[in-house]
Amino acid sequence: MAVVTIARLGQRGDGVAEHEGRRVYVPFTLPGERVEIAIDGERGTLASVLEPSPDRIAPFCPHFSQCGGCQLQHLARPSYEAFKRGLVESALSHVGIAVPPGPLIDARGNGRRRTTLHARKAGAGFMRPRSHDVLDIDLCPILVPVLAKAPAIARAIHAVIGDCDVSFCATATGIDAAIHTEKRARGDKLTPLAQRLALARMTLNGDLILQSRAPLVRIGKAEVELPAGSFLQATEAAEIAVSGLVVSALKGQKNIADLFCGIGPFALRLAENARVFAADSDRPAVAALARAVRNTQGLKPVITSARDLFREPLTRHELASYDAIVFDPPRAGAEAQARELAL
Repeated sequence: MAVVTIARLGQRGDGVAEHEGRRVYVPFTLPGERVEIAIDGERGTLASVLEPSPDRIAPFCPHFSQCGGCQLQHLARPSYEAFKRGLVESALSHVGIAVPPGPLIDARGNGRRRTTLHARKAGAGFMRPRSHDVLDIDLCPILVPVLAKAPAIARAIHAVIGDCDVSFCATATGIDAAIHTEKRARGDKLTPLAQRLALARMTLNGDLILQSRAPLVRIGKAEVELPAGSFLQATEAAEIAVSGLVVSALKGQKNIADLFCGIGPFALRLAENARVFAADSDRPAVAALARAVRNTQGLKPVITSARDLFREPLTRHELASYDAIVFDPPRAGAEAQARELAL
């Protein structure tokens, strides 16, 4: 055991300390705290907090610190917001951009509407910190209320097909459950379970098991049928907040290109006042967007394109025909399209 003082928080929310000239990362600690830890290489495991930070609060989840899903429930809100702003400011400064980020927008809303649970013999839940062992949970308080039964559903699925991961999405018409397993599993065994659980849809490794109702999400004036596996903002409040910023910034623009449009969280809202060209390589998402446009009254024209913007970006000549561009690439980035935008 060693006693150290936490100097700061690292990018992933772990406390950072120095011990015998080496940097040690200690989860669930806060700056200024004097703590007793067990050290293994550059990782530390918290044994006890000898001098707590005034920013330390009681976590709201009974599984906190045992579950690897959340890192900072023990940090008071003002300091949490300062930490998150600092991450953005640091990332910008590293590339020479000195623009202070604004205040955080609270986008928790009613909670996360999507999550993935691991179902194993030990139960259903999230992995323990720095482990592949599953922590069996009764509920997850950061999820929307309708997903309170997600762990029980995952355990029921495990009882039928064994080890698997289950991705849940709460939609306007019910729960969408997408199962992934590395083992051979017969989908017909899951049909009675899907019926009993009254799910909107169940898929197994991308194949449809049962759809009793189309999983719908509301975007502006439109209802979009969510393709299995398509991206959706974790909370509805986050989608509304981000989309609101985009719509506000492009007020008065009449011809807009939405690149990496997905199912249309920007395009459908922008189309209430502008013509939109929406492109993405995700064909099911683009098809769902196109159907939503056809079925929604009061929208300006929307042209959709299932186009691989990684290999076939819009050229500078194509881009020149638009008044504004919405550019929301995936985490991996989109270098080819970014180069065309920069020309």
